[in-house]
Amino acid sequence: MKSTEKWGVDVETAVELALKDLKIERDDAEIEVLEESSSGFLGIGSKLAKVRVSVKESQDAAESTTGKATFDDIDAILAGLPENTSQQLPEEVRADYDKFEAEETADAEAAEAAQAKAKSKSRERKRERGGRNRKKYNVSIEDTQLEEVKKTEAVQDHIVEGFLRGVAEQMGIDLDFEVKANENLVYVEITGTDTGTIIGKRGSTLDAVQCLASYVVNKDSDHYIRVVLDAENYRSKREKTLINLANRLAGKVERGGRPVTLEPMNPYERKVIHCTLQAHPAVKTRSEGKDPYRKVVIESKNA
Repeated sequence: MKSTEKWGVDVETAVELALKDLKIERDDAEIEVLEESSSGFLGIGSKLAKVRVSVKESQDAAESTTGKATFDDIDAILAGLPENTSQQLPEEVRADYDKFEAEETADAEAAEAAQAKAKSKSRERKRERGGRNRKKYNVSIEDTQLEEVKKTEAVQDHIVEGFLRGVAEQMGIDLDFEVKANENLVYVEITGTDTGTIIGKRGSTLDAVQCLASYVVNKDSDHYIRVVLDAENYRSKREKTLINLANRLAGKVERGGRPVTLEPMNPYERKVIHCTLQAHPAVKTRSEGKDPYRKVVIESKNA
């Protein structure tokens, strides 16, 4: 008989996914629970539920279909992850956000100091303002990231590799992982046929898995270790997109004088915007709101 196997955060979610895949109602199905779900601390050590749902029919048995997880499956699984719920995280697991927030504040203070120092040269800047001057504030922090990665070394059988392989297996996707690390950074390059799935819309899936990987790495560490996951050079491409966006919107603010508010971004992406425009002669940036809805505002210095 026709059947399918599905994973889910719990048995009910897995059953619903299977019924949707087979396009049948529950009364027309035979349900077999293959694996029960279990929850760990903040998602660490948690286990998904797995079910086999078959169509009730009298005809000869048809070939079973047990393909890869669909995007709907992944969305349903991600919806049950701790960082996508209203659960209040302990302060010790917010180190990633706190670190970037501290850097964001330091960047803002440095920008203010640079602006004060530059007041005496404002007339010269006005004369030099133009296409050539714009290149001076088109600053990228990609070089800094690359330098950090260069200081790491390849590591075999790292704890984060085992965790990520387990995630890939549970999601039913084909991925491979190359881990490089030092005492302060763990960098993971993800390759394989399903990198698009692990990246997700605007990197949302990649960020969610990176957050969980950070919990795993820092759980028993006596100091904070930064964890960065990348696939198909997504981080660099996303950064370049944000840099271009920042410069384009800065030009709009400069011409029209009205502030522009960007969509909510994570701390790292906000930092890219701030760093890109920190030396801009006509606009300034600030952040407002609280995570995960904190966003960057670009406004005129004359406002």
